[in-house]
Parts: sequence; C-alpha cells; structure tokens
Amino acid sequence: MESSGKKIIHFEIGDPNFDTPGTVIQAAKNSLDKGETHYTDSMGLMELRQEICAFTKKNLGFQPSVEQVLVIPANAIIDYIVRCVVNPGEEVIYPDPGFPTYFSVINYAGMKPIAIPLKEENGFRMSPEDIRKNITDKTRLIIINSSNNPTGSVMTKEEVKEVAAIAEEKDIYILSDEVYSLITYDKTYHSPSVYDHCKERTIILNSFSKGYSMSGWRLGYAIGPESVVAKMGLLLQTTISCLPAFIQRGGIAALNVDQRLIINRNKELKERRDALVKGLNSIKGFSCHVPDGAFYAFPNIKNTGLSSENLADLLLYKANIAVLSGNCFGKYGEGYIRICYASTTKDIIEEAIRRMRDILN
Repeated sequence: MESSGKKIIHFEIGDPNFDTPGTVIQAAKNSLDKGETHYTDSMGLMELRQEICAFTKKNLGFQPSVEQVLVIPANAIIDYIVRCVVNPGEEVIYPDPGFPTYFSVINYAGMKPIAIPLKEENGFRMSPEDIRKNITDKTRLIIINSSNNPTGSVMTKEEVKEVAAIAEEKDIYILSDEVYSLITYDKTYHSPSVYDHCKERTIILNSFSKGYSMSGWRLGYAIGPESVVAKMGLLLQTTISCLPAFIQRGGIAALNVDQRLIINRNKELKERRDALVKGLNSIKGFSCHVPDGAFYAFPNIKNTGLSSENLADLLLYKANIAVLSGNCFGKYGEGYIRICYASTTKDIIEEAIRRMRDILN
C-alpha cells in the first residue's frame, strides 16, 4: 500500500520511534574501529556480564554471579529455556493473550501449552489462583510477563510473590519475561527473582530492545541458575556461536546511560498513552482499559460487532491504519486489537483517532 503512495499510520509493531542513545552507537563504532570483529566468548563478553550483574544489584537488590548470566537475543531465550527445563509431553503454563513466541516454542518443541486467560476484569493481570488451578504433575515451567505484551498490565507485588511461592511449593521453574520492566507509569514493577536470586528456579529474560530503543541490535540476556544457564550456553554455542563484540559494547554503554533518558521517554510514552486511551474510549464500540506499563493499548472491540481480524482489515483498508488483531496473541485475545503507541507521535495518534472515529461512528 505504501509503495502505491498511501500513507499508513503504523501501530502494529512494538518498535519505539526513539533513537538508540548516542553513547551506545559511539561505543559500537569505537569497538569496530578497534578491530573487534572476531569471535567472542559464547556466554558473552565478561565486561557485559559483569555490568548486567551490577545493573541487577541496582535494580532488583541482589547481585548474581557472572556464571548465572548469558548474553543472547531475547527471543532465543524462550526457545532455550523451554528446551532446557521441559521434556516433550510435559506442560508449560503461559499467559493468553501473550507474546506469540511462547505458544510457538512450546508447540514446535513438543510440549503441552497450558494457557492462562488474562481477564479484563482483573486488569489483564495473570492470576496466581488461575495458575494454581492448572498445575499438574506434568507442569515444569510457568511463564509470566510483566509489564505485559500485549495488554500493558503490571502484576502486583502480592501476585508475583504468590507465583514464586507456587513455583517453590511445586518445584517448578519460572521464566520471568522482563523485557518491558523499565517501562511502567503509575505502578511499580516487581520480579519473582528477588525471592531466590535466580539461583534455584527463576530465570529472567531481558532485552535492550524496548527500554533503550535497540530493537535492531538483537541484544538481550538471561539470568538463572548456573546449571540451567550452562545448558543454555551450550545451545547458544551450537546454534548461534556467539554475539558480535561491537553489539555487546553497545549493551555496556546502554546499561550506563543517564537514567533521565529513560524517565523522559517514559513521560513521553505516558502522554501518548493518555491521548490514545482517551481517544479510543470516544469511539463507538470501543472500550479501553488504561495500561500500567509497556507501550500497548488493548481495546475491547466486541461491541463493534466485528471480529478482531475484520476490524484490523477495516482500519487498514479504509483508514490506512495498521494495528494487530488480538487473536495474534492467543484465543483469549479475540475481541481486542493491539495498538503500539511507542511507534509514532502524539499528533499522529490524534490523527489516527479521528480516522477511526470517522470510520466507526
């Protein structure tokens, strides 16, 4: 459509329109100028792993050992963790609606996916009670994601603590997807890792993509029990070999950026969120919960009388607005659409609302 001259408003991909911080780019350039273009340690540069340990101490209150840290593209962590701690035929609990890679990995690796519905009446937060009801003797892993993609929900401290208690009681691993942990507004982010310091059953998945606007760098990391991380390291060595040194130098610089940059970007995101949610709630057939984190709105569109896919198509072909159908994120996402408000400005958000209102009202 764009190649034919149409101007599309992009809300479909979770990619912030902020630039990668200049210090990060310069660190990568310096690395290349120094000739750091050869193999690196498969586990990651020691300097970056040490920075991750210090960053974790600062933000979560405990300092993991470098042997607990693996530098790896964040998406791959989901695959590696599932295959390292779950056998084919065993069960993995995950949020629905949730990041599509969860289900894809569980499915193609031969495990049994157990979806926990994120209920709108609970603010789309994953319920520990619903998790407990679905635990069986075949459950090996619980995946939680807060701040959540696609709903923007942030689990409470009590909810996270209860999930950690369930995992300890049942001797089950937790994969805590913390990719959006730097992006919260009126709520505080909580991690289950504070209860076992990632030494027993909690594995943190984190990324530089969202908080530091480094989506194209494909840089992330895992923190977990040393035995699990060692297994993941062998998988990485076998499948990826290693990550480029200059990319990792950028990661070191990112962990040392002035925190005012994150604060100011979150302030801008909150302004976009407020404009989008207010506008969505003015459109006939829409009802939108206010997200507490990440950078997605997940409006309920059931009263339009259209399916998620039909509405997404209508917005694309009639209003030149690209959104994602809610059922991209699981069966419980039907009746919703996901709109990324990090990908464009407040002015364009307001223009998109006018287009939506014209079409749907």
